[in-house]
Amino acid sequence: MEIFDLMRLTAEGYENRSVNVFYQNELFKTRVIVLEAGGKIPECRMDSFVLFYVVKGEVQLRKNEETSLLSENQVFISEPALISMESQGGARLMGIQIKDRGIM
Repeated sequence: MEIFDLMRLTAEGYENRSVNVFYQNELFKTRVIVLEAGGKIPECRMDSFVLFYVVKGEVQLRKNEETSLLSENQVFISEPALISMESQGGARLMGIQIKDRGIM
């Protein structure tokens, strides 16, 4: 059994995000995301379903042409889309990317 403490996992910036993956298998990839105050993740085309859960802080989330505030203890689940986010005060999130297996 593996239990992960999302507040203790270390994280690198967006440019080195691959080291932030703390669990993955053939179905999904899970990473911790830490945005410093004023930090952002540039627009990215996600080709699979994704989930973002805010552990601490809040982010301004953009999906295609929609923008919304995502706060602590809230989760965002999306089909493939253009996604970006930024945080004015800093935030810690868990991101899960569901791998496409052609099953729907």
